Amino acid sequence: MLEKRKLGRQGLEVSAIGLGCMGMSFAYGQPDEAESVATLDRAIELGCTFLDTAEIYGPFANEELLGRHLAGRRDRVTIATKFGFKLEGTRRIGVDSRPAHIREVVEASLRRLGTDRIDLLYQHRVDPAVPIEDVAGTVKDLIREGKVLHFGLSEAGEPTIRRAHAVQPVSALQSEYSVWERGADRVRPVLHELGIGFVPYSPLGRGFLTGAAKRAEDYPADDFRAARDPRLQGANFEANQRIAALVTGIARRHGATPAQVALAWLLQIADDIVPIPGTKRRKYLEENLGAATLQLTTEDVAVLDKAGSAAGARYGDGDLSLIDP
Repeated sequence: MLEKRKLGRQGLEVSAIGLGCMGMSFAYGQPDEAESVATLDRAIELGCTFLDTAEIYGPFANEELLGRHLAGRRDRVTIATKFGFKLEGTRRIGVDSRPAHIREVVEASLRRLGTDRIDLLYQHRVDPAVPIEDVAGTVKDLIREGKVLHFGLSEAGEPTIRRAHAVQPVSALQSEYSVWERGADRVRPVLHELGIGFVPYSPLGRGFLTGAAKRAEDYPADDFRAARDPRLQGANFEANQRIAALVTGIARRHGATPAQVALAWLLQIADDIVPIPGTKRRKYLEENLGAATLQLTTEDVAVLDKAGSAAGARYGDGDLSLIDP
């Protein structure tokens, strides 16, 4: 069984590796509900009980999937979900963190998830039109009401983190972070200072660090990476092979997989980091969880520390504009 790790100073404890559930319903090819359900079952069996979802995943379908298949097992898992996007039907058209909208989203998420509380509620993206104090205050009220237990932010910069934390203590920041994406290094000192846990999403570089990455044009049209990840396009793809080779070389020396090395690096650089690799297949879930028992050497960690960020932006211009500076 996986060990537990603390996120923040408000009592939130989760499995040391979580499960990103987005790909079960959205963004990475055609859903396979039967295999996704089997993966959820296996995750719980192995102690990987920190499940990450959001209203936008589908939209709605991912929360509904978890709600259907966690019935009767709610107390065995920790559920994180998110608010913050503006939808027109099922189309994302902007951000919206107005207090009234936050409440609407939370009530809808509770219904879809079939639960009376959300363990960790993130603001998915910062809304520049709404003071973060109003956002944090609304979540504070939801915590008082018992509908939410802990507050999180996603892709927030230091000023936003500090202002939010002053109103309602933040338990976790979720941002993209991995061997090849180090942008969140700019906020890690403030997380340490304030006692906020760190939850890296895409810890395997959207598959690139597993050694099985393809060029953007080789992914099917319904895969997020086909059009929206510049790191897999053109010369960037070739340049980034250097980082994948570093990970693969260390994996060979340990008799491990590249994915396990990439995750083990995150687990070893700090004890308040909980990566959430996403998968909809048992095979990859079991592989990922093997990282918890992989011990990298000091030299391995140093090599990966120096790998640097990937060539190319991590999103296209539209998505990149939503990242809080």
